[in-house]
Amino acid sequence: MTNVIRSSREGAVATVVIDRPEEKNLLTIAQVRELTAAINTAAASDAKAIVIRANGPDFCRGRDPRDGAGAPNALALRTTTLEPILAAYAAIEAAPQPVIAVVHGAAHGFGSAVTSACDIAIAADTARFKLPEMEHNLPPTLAMSALVPKVSRKALGWMVFALEELSAAQALQIGLVSTVVPEAELDAALQKLLATVTTRAAPSLVAVKDFLRVAYHMEPRGLADYSASALATVLSSRER
Repeated sequence: MTNVIRSSREGAVATVVIDRPEEKNLLTIAQVRELTAAINTAAASDAKAIVIRANGPDFCRGRDPRDGAGAPNALALRTTTLEPILAAYAAIEAAPQPVIAVVHGAAHGFGSAVTSACDIAIAADTARFKLPEMEHNLPPTLAMSALVPKVSRKALGWMVFALEELSAAQALQIGLVSTVVPEAELDAALQKLLATVTTRAAPSLVAVKDFLRVAYHMEPRGLADYSASALATVLSSRER
C-alpha cells in the first residue's frame, strides 16, 4: 500500500485518509483499490466507527484522468477500471459500522460518490460538490449509482446536466450530506458525533446500519417484520 491511502486506529475509531494533496486528491484506480482495501480492513476490525477524510485543501476531485483506461475492449474496461470504483462504494455499504465522511474543499465525481455512499457526511461550509464527467461527454453513471439512494431524481439530474458545483448548503438541501459546519469547527463536529457513536453498543450500531441498508428497498409489511426481528436480536444480546 502506498502513502496515498493512510489508515490509523484510535480507540474505537478507524480512520482512512486520502493523502494526495499535491494532485488535489485525484485517485488512480490502484489507489481506489487501496482505499477499498483500507475500508474492508477497518470493517473487519472491532472498531465502532469508520471515518473517511482527506489531507490538503480538497476532499477528492475524482479519478485521476491521466490514469488511462488501458483496456482493449468493454469487458476488460469494466473489469480493470469500472468495477474497482463500484467496489469502493460497496465496501462502504457493506461495513457493519457506520462510515462517516468528513468533507472539505472540492468533492467531485468519485469524491461526491464516496460522500453519498457514507452513512453520515459532515461537510465544512466551504465544501463543494460536482459531477463533472459530462464536460467530457461521459455519463457519470457510476457516481450516480452511489447518489441515487440519497438524493432525488431531479436533484441528481441537475447535478449531471447543469454541471454546476453545489455548495455545502445546497448539498445539505438535497440530502447529499448530513450536516454543515464552519470549516474551523469540522473536527469538533466529528469528535462530538464520535463521542456519541462510540459509546453505543456494537449490536445496536450494526442493527441500525443493516436497517438503513435495506429499509428504503422494502415494502411496508416486510419492513415492519424486519424491524421487529432487528430489535428482537438486539434486545436478546448481552451487549446493549
